[in-house]
Amino acid sequence: MSQNKPVTIYTTQFCPYCIRAKRLLESKEVGFDEIKVDFDAAKRGEMTERSGRRTVPQIWIGDQHIGGCDELYALERAGSLDGFLAE
Repeated sequence: MSQNKPVTIYTTQFCPYCIRAKRLLESKEVGFDEIKVDFDAAKRGEMTERSGRRTVPQIWIGDQHIGGCDELYALERAGSLDGFLAE
């Protein structure tokens, strides 16, 4: 298995979009650093400051902000996600 860029995903526990995004990454056997912001105002503030968005999930591949679940799936449909993930 090839090396992938680090993936960071800000989530909340019951968000269906967070679950979908994590499932896609897991189906590709991509590890990720999950930062749960449910009850952590500081982490949610960090996410908002980094992304400019208040919604979850917010996903980074390496240093590049991808966006949320819809953007992640759009990359997959376009055949670009594997390229973004590759080290």
